[in-house]
Amino acid sequence: MTSMLADPTTESPIPAAPLSADRIVLTGFMGAGKSTVGRLLAAELGWQFADVDAEVEQRYGSSISQIFLEVGEAEFRKRESAAIARVLGRRNIVIALGGGAPETLTNRLLLEQTSRTAVVLLDAPFEVLFDRCVLQEGAAVRPLLLDAQLAAERFRLRAPVYRRCAKHLVDTADQQPQQTVAAVLKLLRA
Repeated sequence: MTSMLADPTTESPIPAAPLSADRIVLTGFMGAGKSTVGRLLAAELGWQFADVDAEVEQRYGSSISQIFLEVGEAEFRKRESAAIARVLGRRNIVIALGGGAPETLTNRLLLEQTSRTAVVLLDAPFEVLFDRCVLQEGAAVRPLLLDAQLAAERFRLRAPVYRRCAKHLVDTADQQPQQTVAAVLKLLRA
């Protein structure tokens, strides 16, 4: 399905410019809107959507926090890398990464080496992201939300990794999800 825009002079739909990517990967800290924007973006494009955290949970039958408790972070990251490799093997897909995925070298290399893949950082100040997370359903199961200082430190450490990994940046601080979708599409059609 091709996304359509309205021609302001005739109000008739005209085809939107084609994308230069077969895969759009959304990265950023928790609360950036990766899953929400990813679903909307995929629907807008008529593409598949994959949330890497959900892929891992479904494959192993446990929540991310439970997997961390049962097998530790190192094993979780291996499972996450395998899930990323699987979804990157598809075309016409929008992928929402977990917040920590870009910290793993294997994941960064997968993103860099998969052709026709656009990595977009959804960014906002830490305070905005943290507040969004606290308001989300299921906030109590996110370990980082129990310690704001730890979360702020994790954000500080991850920010440069996100920026190195992404080819595009969209500031989501003052945007609704649909506005972020429009901003991502504008970047990728430029």
